Amino acid sequence: MSRLLVFDSGVGGLSVAREIRRALPGAEMTYVADDAGFPYGDWPDRALSGHVVALVGRLIARFDPAAVVIACNTASTLVLPPLRERFTLPFVGTVPAIKPAAERTKSGLVSVLATFGTMQRDYTRSLIQSFAQSCSVRLVGSANLAPLAEAHMRGEPVDEAAVFNEIEPAFVERDGKRTDMIVLGCTHYPFLLPILERLAPWPVEWIDPAPAIARRVATVAGNAVGAGGGGGEAYLTTGRKWPERLAPTLLEIGLAPMSGLSEPRAAAAI
Repeated sequence: MSRLLVFDSGVGGLSVAREIRRALPGAEMTYVADDAGFPYGDWPDRALSGHVVALVGRLIARFDPAAVVIACNTASTLVLPPLRERFTLPFVGTVPAIKPAAERTKSGLVSVLATFGTMQRDYTRSLIQSFAQSCSVRLVGSANLAPLAEAHMRGEPVDEAAVFNEIEPAFVERDGKRTDMIVLGCTHYPFLLPILERLAPWPVEWIDPAPAIARRVATVAGNAVGAGGGGGEAYLTTGRKWPERLAPTLLEIGLAPMSGLSEPRAAAAI
């Protein structure tokens, strides 16, 4: 058992898988995108937690991983405790990178760009209380940015005006100071980074959590998963064919696009 399972609501978690591959080039990796359930922001908390815990349990039974990465902020804030109660293997979650943003800001104005689910979680506010009391932190919830990123990754045209409407509230001017740190609180968002940088009213540092997640994986599971031959597979829970646009990304990570994994969306989703 030396495989790493990386799970996300969609294809955005490939940003995390890419950094894990750089940190652990020998890791055998299975990536699963729950496109049948995407976007997770549409789910009530209880239904989402039950769905993800059950689905990850079935994936663990099928792939027998040495460790699991939940490459989704919205899911991580809900499902890590019940998963850790149920299974003994290591789980690495994804949380907004508020601590490094607070450490690096010069203006003291930090924004967190995330789904409404992540923004509203007590865990996110606890991170602010623990690490960013000296800063002014604006939480900006977006219902549309993750779907826009997902569409962009699949090769569909992106409405840049719609992207700008989602990010504009994250830019704050106060007492002659401006926001200088924006935390990307969703693993989909880094794939929009060139567009975000172009549309930004002024330059900011966009903080991608993926490198920190990869370092954490290397720390807690590197010995168990890092000594293989690399490579792996990528699945969509709908069983659909992977979009051609994502072929270079999968190739870069060393993942072969697979079919044959079909997980119907639960009726309680909406």
